Amino acid sequence: MINLCDKAAVSGVGETAYTRETDRSQLSLTLEAALNAVLDAGLDPKDIDGVIPYASGGVVAEDFITNFGIADLRYSAQTPMGGASAVAALQSATMAVATGVAKHVLITLGRGSISGGRISDQLTRMPQMRLVSEFEMPIGTNAPAQFYAHMARRHMELYGSTSEQFAEVALTCCAHAQLNERAMMRKPMRLADHQNSRMIADPFRLFDCSLEGAGAAAVVISSAERARDLRCAPIYIGGCAEGHPDSPSAITQRRDLTRLGIANAAPIAFAMAGVTHADIDVAEIYDCFTYIVLCQLEDLGFCAKGEGGHFVANGRIRLGGDLPINTHGGLLSEAHIGGMNHIVELVRQLRGECGERQVTNAEVGLVTGFGDLGDGSLAIMHR
Repeated sequence: MINLCDKAAVSGVGETAYTRETDRSQLSLTLEAALNAVLDAGLDPKDIDGVIPYASGGVVAEDFITNFGIADLRYSAQTPMGGASAVAALQSATMAVATGVAKHVLITLGRGSISGGRISDQLTRMPQMRLVSEFEMPIGTNAPAQFYAHMARRHMELYGSTSEQFAEVALTCCAHAQLNERAMMRKPMRLADHQNSRMIADPFRLFDCSLEGAGAAAVVISSAERARDLRCAPIYIGGCAEGHPDSPSAITQRRDLTRLGIANAAPIAFAMAGVTHADIDVAEIYDCFTYIVLCQLEDLGFCAKGEGGHFVANGRIRLGGDLPINTHGGLLSEAHIGGMNHIVELVRQLRGECGERQVTNAEVGLVTGFGDLGDGSLAIMHR
């Protein structure tokens, strides 16, 4: 098996503005973010010879051939893993540039006015959602908050985790978003605000749930050798992996509802990167719901199963803490761009470009993805 450690690097990142609503198409937003990423790398759009667009977004490789004037697109792929797609695409792009199939692979994700409506509506139309049609959907479980509420309630019953512990994730993301001019949600939040917000799907309250909005983000992956000659300092991909949850796919029918696919990916990525948990300076953890952050921290190995609630307490995951997470505000407070904005934020943290929210001396970081029925993806990067 080829060792992908440091074979590829993020050479460029780009975003659009993030807004509650837009009259722009998904393609328009995606192309804007993609062009920003290409220019950030110091490349010409025609230099791109690989693309991985968001599998559920309706944007395809031919859109980039047409709009960027690419004459020789050698590689295209999709990673249909919902919220784990963007980080999983890093592994695919790394393989492409490490083996010489492509030189520069563009990964994009956007949501616009014709993306298909609300995120929850899009999710239930995905082919993989037929896997929950037998058990969950007949009893009214049709939206992400409902799918994952089962997991969270089981964790609370088994380990005693609490809504107040979930709130610490929301409060942390909100505090970090106040330092980020791109963030959609910058109003300060108190514990009482979280606890008094309306119930969405027990135990998830309104502020346990990520935002819905419009925007796009993109990254360019280049071989390590080529990245060193480009405009920005390369951010190397030390380890990457994807993992899928234990059988069966129906969440409520698993023996352990609290174990995610990232538990299978974490040992691979950490071993590939040759780092330990103590080496991680900053982490961008996929946060579609507050509980999912706690569960990922456990499955990543930062703490034992059931200890996630205690792990996030006392400012540990805030700026200045032992493991600052979601320094941009995450999906909970910056924007829900499928986790692609998490990748962009990690790269900027490792470049040292984040101003007030910069983690001091950040050298090694990780980013995760979580999607659908528990799929997980992970990338460990360093400057």
